Amino acid sequence: MKAEIVIIEPVLTEKTNLMRDRDPKTYVFKVNKNANKYEVMQAVKEMFSVHPTSCKIMNVIGKPRSSRTKSGFRSGSTRSWKKALVTLSGGEHIEYIEGA
Repeated sequence: MKAEIVIIEPVLTEKTNLMRDRDPKTYVFKVNKNANKYEVMQAVKEMFSVHPTSCKIMNVIGKPRSSRTKSGFRSGSTRSWKKALVTLSGGEHIEYIEGA
């Protein structure tokens, strides 16, 4: 798969920012459901010109949601997605995500 298809977007939340403060070499990405850890590492290497050392992948299950409308309650859930935690080697960092 192409790198643009494998990596969908970086995950920038309070939790990931706190994690990056503790370990500045770790980045979190939303990735394609069919991608494996080797494809993710290759895509990060291609897109950001860095050398990843490890990658942990997990499936995030969608949360149940409900809303109240005129015709009654509607229930459903958010979409499930795949998350990758990528660790870089040495003092490397991704400027695109850091904002510097």
